[in-house]
Amino acid sequence: MRIVLAEDSVLLRDGLVGLLGRFGHRVVAAVSDRDGLQQAVAEHDPDVVVTDVRMPPGFQDEGLRAALELRRERPRLPILVLSQYVETRYATELLNVGDGTHVGYLLKDRIGHVNEFIDALRRVAEGGTVVDPEVVRQMLRRHRDPLDALTAREREVLALVAEGRSNLAIATALNVAEASVAKHIRNILSKLGLPPAEETHRRVLAVLTFLRS
Repeated sequence: MRIVLAEDSVLLRDGLVGLLGRFGHRVVAAVSDRDGLQQAVAEHDPDVVVTDVRMPPGFQDEGLRAALELRRERPRLPILVLSQYVETRYATELLNVGDGTHVGYLLKDRIGHVNEFIDALRRVAEGGTVVDPEVVRQMLRRHRDPLDALTAREREVLALVAEGRSNLAIATALNVAEASVAKHIRNILSKLGLPPAEETHRRVLAVLTFLRS
C-alpha cells in the first residue's frame, strides 16, 4: 500500500516508516502538520492515510480536523487516526462523516502490538471500520441506553463488530460457531431497528448506534 503518514514526533514517525516498510508498504510522504498532510494527499493520492490527532500548530485536534476534511472531499479514502488518549467523540465524528467505512481510530499504544496494528491498517484499507478495543470498553462502561434490548452476549458481539472484526474472528474470540455469531448479529440488527440495507452498511449503522449510545 502507498501511505501518507502525518505525525509530529520525529521518533514515532521514523519508527512507523520503518515498521510499515517491513510489511511491504511504502510511505510516499511523512509529514508533521495538518497543512503538510493535506498537500501530501493531494500530491500522492495514497491508498491510505495514517494521522495523529494532535499536531502543530495548536496541538489540539488538527490531525482529526484534517482527517474529517479529507473524508468529506474523498469519502472512500481510507484513514486510520491515531490518538494518545481515549476520546470517544473523535471516533464518533470520524464514523459520522461519509458512510462509516474505510476508517479507523486506534490508540497509539496499539502500535506496540505490531500484528494488530498492521491488521487494523489492512482492514481500514479494504473498507472496514476499526475502533480501538479500549475505546469500545469505555463506551460499554459509560453508556448502554440504546443497547438495553440486547443480551449480554449480543453486546459482547457488537463490541467486537465495533472493533472491525469479521464473523470468523468474533467466533474465534468467543469460542463459538461462526453460525452462532451470524445469528447474534441478525438479532442485534433487528433489535436496534436498523433499516433494510446491504449487510456491511447495516453493520456500520450498528456500530454508529453503539458509539452514539
